[in-house]
Amino acid sequence: MPKLVVIAIGGNSLIKDPQHQSVDDQYAAICETVYHIVDIIEDGYEVVISHGNGPQVGFILRRSEIAYLHEGLHFVPLASCVADTQGALGYQIQQALENEFKKRQLSQKTVTVITRVEVNQEDPSFAHPAKPIGSFYDDQQIQNLRKDHPDWTVIHDAGRGYRRAVPSPVPVRIVEIGAIETLINQGFCVVAVGGGGIPVTRLHDGTLEGRDAVIDKDHASSLLATQLKAEMLLISTAVDNVFLNFGQPDQKALDVISVKEARRFMAEGHFASGSMLPKINAALDFIEHGGASVIITSPQLLKAAVKGNAGTRIYR
Repeated sequence: MPKLVVIAIGGNSLIKDPQHQSVDDQYAAICETVYHIVDIIEDGYEVVISHGNGPQVGFILRRSEIAYLHEGLHFVPLASCVADTQGALGYQIQQALENEFKKRQLSQKTVTVITRVEVNQEDPSFAHPAKPIGSFYDDQQIQNLRKDHPDWTVIHDAGRGYRRAVPSPVPVRIVEIGAIETLINQGFCVVAVGGGGIPVTRLHDGTLEGRDAVIDKDHASSLLATQLKAEMLLISTAVDNVFLNFGQPDQKALDVISVKEARRFMAEGHFASGSMLPKINAALDFIEHGGASVIITSPQLLKAAVKGNAGTRIYR
């Protein structure tokens, strides 16, 4: 049996800079990343792909906000924004994959699964929303929004205005896991759990309900890798390695570290909460639930990293 690898593509890595944010720019970035993913497939690995969607959801929300402010149109629910990006980015990843398969005369097939991820209805984040999303608003705009959306939590960012804050609950179950497993067994390269998955909670009667929340992409990818019993989790990001003292004159790239060392570096404050810390936490969670190893690196180094020649590898 081929070894199964889950590859998590960062949403920010699909937008290289403020001058390259269009849909065409994102597709070009996806094609570059997919080229390196197919290198791994060509080496005999089975691959499942997840992806981030932070900037892309931000664009949808911004369009929705502009439509609200100028035409009075309704806001797009956040759960629907996640579903929209799963479809749009999944389409681009599928197309890039199939075109690359054709160039290399490979017979693989690909499919995207619109994926719901169950979270606990009692997750503490629902009582204390703290994940900022969307645009900044001034005093007058926020008064109108509070009137129209009394259920929103709004936080003030000193000097920049107000932003909406939403919960970021812990993922507990991937609803479509059975379908994903079936597709893998049928030979498909599956794209799933985009943007951390569409957040849903289970009601008392057993039905599911979409929630306005943001699930961390890396944690959801870790859960996906765990439930699929993947050999390895690859987290593709904007840097080649995890660093100690990142951005400082004495920064040091990490090559191979143990879970124990990773926890020590976390305690010493080396990993920023908004960037590397969630990736490290997701890596440790995967390994502690039976995964063999996690690699964190940039897209162009994925193949070399799998061979042990690049990136940061965290092992049990």
